[in-house]
Amino acid sequence: MPRWVFLAATLLLAACSGGKDEESGPEASASIGPLQKAERPAPAEKPEPAVDADLPDAAAEAPTKPEPKTAGDGKTIPAAIRGRWALKAADCKAKKGSDLTALTIDATNLRFYESHGELARVRDSDAGRIVADYKFSGEGVEWDRRMQLDLADGGKTLIRRDEGEGAAAGPMRYTRCV
Repeated sequence: MPRWVFLAATLLLAACSGGKDEESGPEASASIGPLQKAERPAPAEKPEPAVDADLPDAAAEAPTKPEPKTAGDGKTIPAAIRGRWALKAADCKAKKGSDLTALTIDATNLRFYESHGELARVRDSDAGRIVADYKFSGEGVEWDRRMQLDLADGGKTLIRRDEGEGAAAGPMRYTRCV
């Protein structure tokens, strides 16, 4: 089977696979309230690149976007920041579904009570700090947000600062859940 036929079939299957599942578990967030979730216009769709049938490897040789330079690996949230955090220490021990201020961080995601942020671009990072852009979704809304996450108190506290439209007014202090 020619490579372009396989590529076209893959794109067709991807287009028919449906939308994203909404995050509704306790790992999504209530810390970004409805007033902060201004509706954003849908991003413009990018046209599919044309692939010449006579050049089956043209898609594989497309240029890639350079990674931003950072003090960390530039692709993930620093390991020291990952884990489970809560604005209220009591939410660390709360039953799933009632831990409204919990924030779970993995290598590329921030999961709040009713929303999920996927790492889009690391702007700066080191072992205990990251400034990055995230693509958020939750409650049927999508938005972008730049956040700065800093460790304090020997890694027991996470200080979150949001930037941009709809961002929280000041820093938020999270306690590490153990």
